[in-house]
Amino acid sequence: MPKEIFGPKYPFLKKEEWLRFSELDLLLEEFIKLGVEKVRLTGGEPLLRPGLSKYINGLNRYPEIKDIALTTNGLLLSNQAQELKDAGLHRITVSLDAMDDKLVGEINGKGLGTKRILEGIKKAQQVGLGVKINTVVEKGVNEQEILPLLEYFEPLGIPVRFIEFMDVGNHNQWKLDRVFSAEEILLMVQSRYPVYPIDTSATFQVARKYQYGEKGEMGIITSVTQPFCQNCTRARISADGQLYTCLFAQKGVNLKQFLRSPNFSREGLLELLISCWQQRKDRYSEERATQSNQKKKVEMSYIGG
Repeated sequence: MPKEIFGPKYPFLKKEEWLRFSELDLLLEEFIKLGVEKVRLTGGEPLLRPGLSKYINGLNRYPEIKDIALTTNGLLLSNQAQELKDAGLHRITVSLDAMDDKLVGEINGKGLGTKRILEGIKKAQQVGLGVKINTVVEKGVNEQEILPLLEYFEPLGIPVRFIEFMDVGNHNQWKLDRVFSAEEILLMVQSRYPVYPIDTSATFQVARKYQYGEKGEMGIITSVTQPFCQNCTRARISADGQLYTCLFAQKGVNLKQFLRSPNFSREGLLELLISCWQQRKDRYSEERATQSNQKKKVEMSYIGG
């Protein structure tokens, strides 16, 4: 979310535009009928949403849901970790692109370094939440932070997932020559540590997993150099009720409009979800080389990762 675009005066969604928690429950109950077992709360920044812990607590009434996760920038995590754990959250993913304070401040656009983020990670571990780190690697920006991140999190037993710099949204000035590839990431890690593949047969996983050093675990998400569109099983619902079947989608399906229409029915909602999933043809990462970069895509701030 570049500060030049998403500054303090940017008109983010008004509260009345959000999906209500009760509407999210309705959607989840129909998704469960279609086999959904995992829920991830993301953003924007989900820890800003009032009533979040109460909503998470409510998710535990669905025995079909085996995993409740959350992605956060970590700045508010220290004060909320215990409450989130008590509510029934299973694990968190913290977005952290460097260990260098100045660089982290430049990336988040607020001048805030790592202190609050690392305190939040420590607190999350202390209360018993599973923790992972997500790092977007951009050539010429933060590839030099790969080894410091691994060195810091290995003794803590926290996996780090490196993500190839992707052309999500419309404002990150993406170019192919700014991608620090999975191969380059592996070569850099191998210059310091022995590296061994883990669980290479799990095709449903978005990250290729590796062990490094004595007990470190890392993953690499290769959606640019080695796309995995055909194995994607993720549906994303934005805060304003749009259903997206791809991270790079140009448009979504307006579920909020249907939920609030006089013609709403559970049967109709289930049919709509089935139709959206069966008709999806999303293969953007596989077709990236032939796509025009001028096509407008949904912003990352709307649908998270």
